[in-house]
Amino acid sequence: MAEAVETMDGWYCLHDLRAIDWISWKLAPSEERQAAITEFQELLTTWDTVEQNKNGSHALYSILGHKADFIFMILRPTMKELSEVELAFNKSKLADFTTQTYSYVSIVELSKYMVKEGQEDPEQSPEVQARLKPKLPKWDHICFYPMDKRRQGNDNWYALPMEDRKKLMYEHGMTGRKYAGKIRQIITGSMGLDDWEWSVTLFAHDALQIKKLVSEMRFDEVTTRYGDFGSFYVGNILTKEEVPSFFHV
Repeated sequence: MAEAVETMDGWYCLHDLRAIDWISWKLAPSEERQAAITEFQELLTTWDTVEQNKNGSHALYSILGHKADFIFMILRPTMKELSEVELAFNKSKLADFTTQTYSYVSIVELSKYMVKEGQEDPEQSPEVQARLKPKLPKWDHICFYPMDKRRQGNDNWYALPMEDRKKLMYEHGMTGRKYAGKIRQIITGSMGLDDWEWSVTLFAHDALQIKKLVSEMRFDEVTTRYGDFGSFYVGNILTKEEVPSFFHV
């Protein structure tokens, strides 16, 4: 049996994608719409406070295309707190005009593939803790997608020896390092929590860099032979101040 890799795990994560019922929203009285927007902005303010106190983080983006209109990415220390955030929105006035088109539950994860034998526990490092419990960037663009490692015939990631997996992940990581400063990446693990094994969330100031990174990584062997991917969701930052104009009709 191949040796399992250890992981370092941080905050729980919810990706919550919503579609707006624009017809119902347009037909609602203006006072009702304004009340819903105000309440939503107040909810965002409470999330800001949580983030400032370093008890979690969040990101809000509008989504392009037919898959959703906007996405929340929420980080919290426990799954219970994550559920409370989702429930708070579901009880809001704005939620009455939305449907959840997709959601994903996971945990911020770093693998120990690159940890050398005898090395001090990396989880004690402040830098590692900052990656496990990150403040999500509020960059211009987001790209979110789930993924698996393939288990088919000779292309079975989980049957590879540890040293082979380490080598492939190292090469994959070197590709990613080319985009330092251009892309921020959050990897979350979801085995036993959702339908895929991981999710990847990319943040960028220039959306073209997302395309370039994903395209280049397609040629890494770890992706070419062992990567399977779900749907991609891309969008633009939606600040609290921009919420009224986003929902204006």
